[in-house]
Amino acid sequence: MGLSPLAPVLAEARRDGRAVAAFNVIQIEHAEAYAVAAERCSLPVVMQISENCVRYHGSLRPLALATMAIAQACTQPVVVHLDHAESLDLVSEAVELGLTSVMFDGSKLPDDENRALTRRVVEQCHAAGVSVEAELGEIGGKDGVHAPGVRTDPGDAARFVADTGVDALAVAVGSSHAMTERSAVLDTDLIAALADSVPVPLVLHGSSGVPDDGLVAAVRAGMTKVNIATHLNQVWTDAMIGRLEEGRTVDTRTYLGAARDAVADEAERLMRLLAFTTT
Repeated sequence: MGLSPLAPVLAEARRDGRAVAAFNVIQIEHAEAYAVAAERCSLPVVMQISENCVRYHGSLRPLALATMAIAQACTQPVVVHLDHAESLDLVSEAVELGLTSVMFDGSKLPDDENRALTRRVVEQCHAAGVSVEAELGEIGGKDGVHAPGVRTDPGDAARFVADTGVDALAVAVGSSHAMTERSAVLDTDLIAALADSVPVPLVLHGSSGVPDDGLVAAVRAGMTKVNIATHLNQVWTDAMIGRLEEGRTVDTRTYLGAARDAVADEAERLMRLLAFTTT
């Protein structure tokens, strides 16, 4: 099946009452792990490359091309997604390279400018068959729109979608980015209200801080795309350190392979959790 735009993958999941897992790619081994997980559980997956990751590598092209090659070889639908892009030039590069989805993050901009630029991104991406995710801007804590106390208003969300034409909308319902403890409590009543008001699938950012039962409740209330990054980074790090503690080695494949395998196992578990399947 290989590469797929985000919109049809989310539409099918929304119809079925399940969610699609979205995991961050930082090294090639991440993409390999997610492809293995998708094939094991016969579910679609979103492989995300963030603007922060692009800055780390110095370029989008090498990691994006490698990730798309892995996606194309996968037997399940794979969305290769540019995440939290604030640069319009980076969005254009992603479209030119062949990524199938873009998340434009204009949440730090004044509302009118966010809507106008998001609409511009939607027109550009839709012309190329690329899906678009976005989020509203709102004053919050250090995490901005996804600070724990910030909440998205259903009416504002519906108007934003109507004004921009986005395919999916990230909303603030109690999660926060980069949490290392799974203690966040989500507002499931608000999720349900948003799902009733907003005509496109909802996206949960900051999901690493949400325990399993909270994730399940969020999906049952109406979440369709669930982004998980920090939690898998912890799994990666623990597995790599554990392998090195068994004995020092200069063969990087040894400890990177252990990390890749551990992430594949946990990614599979999370995908099954979000899709309500155990076999």
